[in-house]
Amino acid sequence: MSVVQVIPLGGVGEIGKNCTVIRQGDDMVVIDCGLSFPTEEMLGVDIVIPDFTYLLENKDKIRGLFLTHAHEDHVGALPYLLPEIPGCPIYASQFTHALIRNKLEERIGTKGLILKDYKAGDIIQCGSLSVEPIRITHSIPESYCMAVRSEHGIIFFTGDFKFDFTPVDGKPAQINRIAEIGDEGVVLLLSDSTNVDRPGWGPSEREASKGIRDVMLNAEGRVLLTTFASNIHRLQQLMDVAAEVGRKVAVVGRRMEQNLDICARMGYVTIPKGVQIKLEDLRLYPDNQLAILTTGSQGEPMSALVQMSKGEYGRLQIKNGDTVIYSARPIPGNEGAIWRTVNRLFRQGAVVIYDSKTPIHVSGHAYQEELKMMISLTKPYYIAPVHGEPRHQHIYNQMARAMGYPDHRIFTLKDGIPLNLEETNATFGEAVPFGRVLVDTGGTPGVTDDVLKDRFNIARDGIIVLTVVVDVEKGEVCGEPVLQARGFHAPEGTLDFAFDVLWDALRALSREELKDVGRLRHDVSDVIRKSIHKRTNMRPLVLPTIVEV
Repeated sequence: MSVVQVIPLGGVGEIGKNCTVIRQGDDMVVIDCGLSFPTEEMLGVDIVIPDFTYLLENKDKIRGLFLTHAHEDHVGALPYLLPEIPGCPIYASQFTHALIRNKLEERIGTKGLILKDYKAGDIIQCGSLSVEPIRITHSIPESYCMAVRSEHGIIFFTGDFKFDFTPVDGKPAQINRIAEIGDEGVVLLLSDSTNVDRPGWGPSEREASKGIRDVMLNAEGRVLLTTFASNIHRLQQLMDVAAEVGRKVAVVGRRMEQNLDICARMGYVTIPKGVQIKLEDLRLYPDNQLAILTTGSQGEPMSALVQMSKGEYGRLQIKNGDTVIYSARPIPGNEGAIWRTVNRLFRQGAVVIYDSKTPIHVSGHAYQEELKMMISLTKPYYIAPVHGEPRHQHIYNQMARAMGYPDHRIFTLKDGIPLNLEETNATFGEAVPFGRVLVDTGGTPGVTDDVLKDRFNIARDGIIVLTVVVDVEKGEVCGEPVLQARGFHAPEGTLDFAFDVLWDALRALSREELKDVGRLRHDVSDVIRKSIHKRTNMRPLVLPTIVEV
């Protein structure tokens, strides 16, 4: 029997950029291909995607790429991987394919892509591996677990999940099928662990309707609700509640408009007759009869709500008396941008509701008792928490121990480190290429740490451009060096001091040293850096230019 490897390339020890490889011999399946959002230190970076080096080195072995659901942290990196693995089939639900199709058309086009729909209960053969999708509940329709059958048993990948017995779309999790999979024999459970620190059971998605209804009934003016454009259940809830309380709904934000249109056409959202209106028709109704769906729940700079908070959105302005509902949980790293947006909204006269005794947002991830239920249903031999930070993995492992699992059957996975499953044991293997790839706002992947360091230095201490003109044949400096500063704020006389130090250093160089342009460029920038740091303790970025005449 061959070794079966589980290789996380993203989504372990963090929330986002989910991508997991399951390999048996020369056959590989990939589950999810997501992105995450940059931290505040990643200046100019738009998104973060996994390093696909390992996949590209083994692309002839990939038998299929499976998508559990349509959230960005599970599908957002597809435009960067798919052009590199032509001919690889992409398996997803019909709904997920519909949502990702627009993104793919915009970035790379869909011509030549092999998009294959799956349904619950399908068994898809991928070489020596097979994959069965099993419906689960989450905060978006058509979410699936994946049961991957290997020589050593079933590897059960939960994806993002919760056990919601009254889901908004009326499609509960296939609990009986999950239990049957457990009876068949699960060798490894790869479980969502995001909410493991929350005891008990998570509330049903329907509970958010109560909070939204209370706000709409009590608000004197317009009600704006912001959430993820892919939170289709929340869009449905707003439409339903608006119809109940007699409000019309307008939609703001290109992605949200697209998603709502797709879902309405496919029957995943039912818009009550006469409820939705065009944005330009808001003026036809009194404010207390209006509700507005908008993007911007994570403080995205170009989103509709953030631009409204700055007074820069031409199609709609915030006005005194508006109520804004934040119906989304902040993604780690986005808190600062969210609070800045909230504060600007308050300054404009809006009331912002981001927390409430009656829920206005419900998490799509399982609480602790639901995670225990998944373990009990699948009865895995080995357990490994994924889709969570190290603190979540630690608490999950404690929970598994309390359920009777010994340490040698609990694994704390790390990105790039394979978990090798053999007939009678499991061990970690040698690391494969992995990491993060930063994509800047221009859409170009590969922003390096050196570039980030330079951007940080410029943002913090500014930049100094140094120009020295040299006659390389004679080995002489022509005229005085020129120092130009931008974004550099220091005590008066600092640049003059640096200039004097540099000028003295240039005069001390021999003709042969002045003819060595490469060394000269290094030496003059070094002199400026050290002299400024000595005087101010600042480290501006120094750009030396040697002009040869």
